[in-house]
Amino acid sequence: MTNKRHECILSLILQQDITTQEQLKDLLAAQGFSVTQATISRDIRQLQLRKEPAPSGGHRYCRPTAGNAQRIFTDMVKKVDYAVNTVVLLCHAGTAQAACAKLDALELPEIVGTIAGDDTIFVLTRSEQHARKLVADLQSHIWGSSC
Repeated sequence: MTNKRHECILSLILQQDITTQEQLKDLLAAQGFSVTQATISRDIRQLQLRKEPAPSGGHRYCRPTAGNAQRIFTDMVKKVDYAVNTVVLLCHAGTAQAACAKLDALELPEIVGTIAGDDTIFVLTRSEQHARKLVADLQSHIWGSSC
């Protein structure tokens, strides 16, 4: 059942802009899949869906591709700053967890751990020097220069 539901989710996000888990749940119900919000969250994680800006405004769920996965920081992160050994990334609403997953996937040795909320990511680094370097590297990747 999971594979069929996953196929349905992928089909739905290609056909229309789905902006919330509740909307996805309703669309799945219309297709004969009765699921809970926890199941939707798990499916989104397993399918590695993320949110991207929608042409009509707001953000929609999409499946990452090589091209848009490389743009994830540019599309989602608004500001990067640090205090001592903690780096803070301010993101567009609803995109921090996807951006954080991408950051975690980089497996940078200076990062001890990350925590993501809805629009904010906290990154604990090994030292203030590591935090400064990470901020400079991220700003360079996001905006093409140190801001």
